[in-house]
Amino acid sequence: MLTRTLRSSLAAAAFAALAISLTACGSSDSGGSSDGGSSGAADLGLIKSGTLTVCSDVPYPPFEDFDKSSSTGFTGFDVDIVDEISQKLGVDVVIKDSSFDALQSGLALNSGQCDMAASAMTITPEREKNIGFSEGYYDSEQSLLVPADSSIASIDDLDGVKVGVQKGTTGEAYANENASGASIVVFPSDGEMYTALKAGQVQALLQDLPVNLDHQNDPKAAGQFKVVETYDTGEKYGLAMKKTNTALIDAVNQALAEMKSNGDYQKIYDQYFSTSS
Repeated sequence: MLTRTLRSSLAAAAFAALAISLTACGSSDSGGSSDGGSSGAADLGLIKSGTLTVCSDVPYPPFEDFDKSSSTGFTGFDVDIVDEISQKLGVDVVIKDSSFDALQSGLALNSGQCDMAASAMTITPEREKNIGFSEGYYDSEQSLLVPADSSIASIDDLDGVKVGVQKGTTGEAYANENASGASIVVFPSDGEMYTALKAGQVQALLQDLPVNLDHQNDPKAAGQFKVVETYDTGEKYGLAMKKTNTALIDAVNQALAEMKSNGDYQKIYDQYFSTSS
């Protein structure tokens, strides 16, 4: 019969051997846990393993809006794009409402509040100093929205006019540079801007064309507003991520490229923009 001491020594040796074996099986070249799914992606550096946490400034239709009936609680072009990307990465997706200023400044990403900002965000050199971007996934223009009975026909008619813009956006920058004599009124979100226009607190909104088109076509305000001018600024929207998280940026770019090549991107695009002009 083995003594208690001998049995303990043999058990310890067996446990050590098992531990070495498990360690060898679990090791990887990347040195980190795998957040990737079926795509075989390496560690994506997600703040919660297996979940892509996305921040977005809501509402900003048709790109993002609230929808209690959906699985994420949100709907829109950006939401569908992100959902498709998450499927290709093999991870779940959670969407959180956030202020646009916190997103475009990099604060939300760099403080670990989210892995990605999907919020109709234009890629600019200034923003690229603080955050990383995917390849452009949407080409946009700026535009001017006014009441249907307004005499404002162009940006040249804004002298002395109150013009609503959203804080931190390229629309705000464009208005400051080009709307000579206008009284620029800055709002934290499109929802507040649109409410101010309906209430007559501002006489025009200068912002991204698809959003102003959504207001022009709003069935609850049928025929009350019109887009009178558009501005080709050469803007491209990008999905924003932490600048140092190159693994996630590369994986997202690969997913976008696959979506564009297999037609998935076009299907989503046509759902929101095929009738907009």
